[in-house]
Amino acid sequence: MMASSNSKDSTNSGLQNMNSDTNDEENELSPGFKDVDAFVKYGLGAVLSATKASAGLPQAGDEYDFYRSFPGFQEFCESQGDKLLHCMSQLMQHHSCRSHMRDRNKLTGVEERFDLVVDSNDVILERVGILLDEADGVNRSQQPVMPAGFQPPKIVVSSWNRKGSGSGSRSEMFRLLHAKNVARPQLKFKEKVDNSNTPFIPKIFIKPNAMKPLPFYFTNKQIRKARPEDLDVPAALADFIHQQRTQEHVEDMFAHPYQYELDHLTILERLLSKPEPQMYKPMAETKCSFIDVLEDLVALNEKLCKLSEFAVDLEHHSYRSFLGITSLMQISTRDEDFIIDTLELRSEMYILNEAFTDPAIVKVFHGADSDIEWLQRDFGLYVVNLFDTHQASRALNLARHSLDHLLTHFCNVASDKRFQLADWRIRPLPDEMVQYARADTHYLLYIYDCVRAQLLDFHHGQPGLLQSVWNKSRDISLKKYVKPIYTEESYLELQRKQKRSFNTQQLAAFRLLFAWRDKLARQEDESTGYVLPTHMMIKISEELPKEPQGIIACCNPVPPLVRQQVNELHLLVQQAREMPLLKAEIAAQKKKGLTPIRKPDVKLFGPHDTSRVSESDLHPFSPDELPVKQGMLFSDDDHKMDLDAQKTSGLIAAAKITLFEEMEKPKGEESLPVAQMKARRIIESFENPFRMYLPSDVHVNKNAKFDPSSKIFEISKRWKLQSIEQQQKELEAKRKAKEEAKEQTKKVAEERKKAKQSYQESLQNVATVRQQAAEAAKGSGVKRERVASEVGESTPKPSKKMMKSAEKPEKTEPPPQDAFKPFDYSQSDLKVFAGSKSKDNTQFDPNRQPHDFKKKKMTRGQKSNFGAGGRSMSYLAGKSDRGFRHNWPKR
Repeated sequence: MMASSNSKDSTNSGLQNMNSDTNDEENELSPGFKDVDAFVKYGLGAVLSATKASAGLPQAGDEYDFYRSFPGFQEFCESQGDKLLHCMSQLMQHHSCRSHMRDRNKLTGVEERFDLVVDSNDVILERVGILLDEADGVNRSQQPVMPAGFQPPKIVVSSWNRKGSGSGSRSEMFRLLHAKNVARPQLKFKEKVDNSNTPFIPKIFIKPNAMKPLPFYFTNKQIRKARPEDLDVPAALADFIHQQRTQEHVEDMFAHPYQYELDHLTILERLLSKPEPQMYKPMAETKCSFIDVLEDLVALNEKLCKLSEFAVDLEHHSYRSFLGITSLMQISTRDEDFIIDTLELRSEMYILNEAFTDPAIVKVFHGADSDIEWLQRDFGLYVVNLFDTHQASRALNLARHSLDHLLTHFCNVASDKRFQLADWRIRPLPDEMVQYARADTHYLLYIYDCVRAQLLDFHHGQPGLLQSVWNKSRDISLKKYVKPIYTEESYLELQRKQKRSFNTQQLAAFRLLFAWRDKLARQEDESTGYVLPTHMMIKISEELPKEPQGIIACCNPVPPLVRQQVNELHLLVQQAREMPLLKAEIAAQKKKGLTPIRKPDVKLFGPHDTSRVSESDLHPFSPDELPVKQGMLFSDDDHKMDLDAQKTSGLIAAAKITLFEEMEKPKGEESLPVAQMKARRIIESFENPFRMYLPSDVHVNKNAKFDPSSKIFEISKRWKLQSIEQQQKELEAKRKAKEEAKEQTKKVAEERKKAKQSYQESLQNVATVRQQAAEAAKGSGVKRERVASEVGESTPKPSKKMMKSAEKPEKTEPPPQDAFKPFDYSQSDLKVFAGSKSKDNTQFDPNRQPHDFKKKKMTRGQKSNFGAGGRSMSYLAGKSDRGFRHNWPKR
């Protein structure tokens, strides 16, 4: 018996060991790994060891080339590379990806393999994400997209709305309600949404509780119906056109309608005193009314006007609308909750202005900065006497200022935000979303009482801190809604926020994509994030894909409108790629007309190199402050071009190099002579001798020069045509210059002939000295003897004064022209020139001079006239005796 029992025990223990081994094998995740943590630990170790081994390989460059020169190293690299490619191909085949990593073209093999690896990584990582979500309990089953209204909204669960339980059990899952196919509520609006690129005009047309009446422009609601010619024009632009047409000027067209009332708002004394917090009712015992009919809305307004305070909150949707849609409004009183369907009552919500603008009723909001703008934009509602619990939380210096924290701190209510990002356009609203909407305002009045009491206690009973919260809340009420306006510089603000540096091509692509996104979003009434998210737009701008498939590859997941208009996006990217490739900073400086300053890495430069001198080191003057002296070649009117030397302290020349642009011609270039025009053309034909030292930043693709579809080809072709036109203009200018020169020479020749004729006519009236002497001799009756005249003696030439007088255009009657008779010197008596005393004659006589010079003795007082020979007979000798020996002073 004992033996049999022992044998049974041994067999049982053996079976237990066998079962334990089989159970361990069944519980193993994979052979050799018990669970996921062991597998992950082993995988990370393998990856780290592979990374260290790869870091020990020769670096790319000279080191790798040196090792590559050895045949053994080369064979080892090739064998290991084949093994890696084979392993990668097997992984790709396992995941149903393209796996032809080998047998690729040598020229494009690297790019093709890289694209295959990128695509495979995307597929693998996407599967990993799906499996991780499924492991977390998230169901991501793909369902076909059905038409609108075909299926009721279904429950979609996401991984972020998980609430962990403190007991350590499986965490509780929240379900997020979201409808895939919601009918666009914009189609039901009576007043169409205005997405035009014009400023926002307030929608108010009735102003209850007004201290200052509403301008006539807002009170006449039918103003646009009376102008059928402006129905196709945006409202703001049509109103502006109407003002210009009727010469009406509305100063406060864009002003806050309740600006005056809010500026003169006084807080009641009871609101600055310490209140007694009134406890809220449980939500199960509080009545909740859903209002989607006009009669109920009117009844609600009458109830609100009888109260002293009520709480308000809004639910907004912005993903499938350009400006956004206010989808729901929650209002809570001390005894009742109301939920208003603002999509159905959008055009009738202005009725609530009677209660919202009553200064005796307090409107309690939490974080009303956006709510105030949404009320103005969609309903034309304004708030007077607002109290913001968010500003009160900041004044109390609480740990956090969210509504969730206030509910926990004051009401001990644990709220969740699982429906905060839900699609509030869903109709009918599920009960879960209704309860979430109620909770936002149900406890808000009790929190309003608590924070007022704490603000007074915090400030030792003084109302200063509470008054500051009321003032900040009033400032929030004064906020005005401003539409997003697109300008040519709008993309720069987004680029600065992203903190990305682009070159000229990338910046041009970013600008074009930004403009395309804004235009399409306004047309389709979709948000810019739905049309093309910003991170995808930046990715496309950085990559600049050459093919439409590259644009699709930059977007994951691909937005529907991008897939529809991928060809248009491809054309925009191509247009950006044709831009000259420069850095963004240099391009911005060139756009402003500045010379880009290059900052070199090497500090070696010459003393005359001003490219590295900062602007502050330069002399502070501008070209407008100093006079400019223009230079001219071969100028005949130099005295006209001279400036005052004291005023001209420097010469300034504008350094400007233009490409494909005609230089501005000076004002007086048309009147320049031919020689100056030739000299100017020679100077303009000179090339810049320092061009070889200038930086070659501009890169133009060679293929683009010969591609008719490229911008470079178009510009060069246009430049050729312009150069031909310029040559024709120059030929025409040369021909005109020649004709003008010919006419000028003709005019000059005619003027010379006229001057010569007038000069000859004036000489006929002028009598010579001899003619005067002959007339004098005839008058006295004394005959003159002929004396041989000197050789070379002739009629003296007229002086310059006589020529100038002859050139003057004086009209004199010409004397009667008789036959010319030469003067007969034989009949004249030349002794008249010797005077009465012939012995004392001092005039030079070549016949008597040799004899008289030897015989005649000169006395001391006698004056010598040796220098008188060879002069005209009418010349009077000088009386100076300086330089003669007999007049020297004695010792």
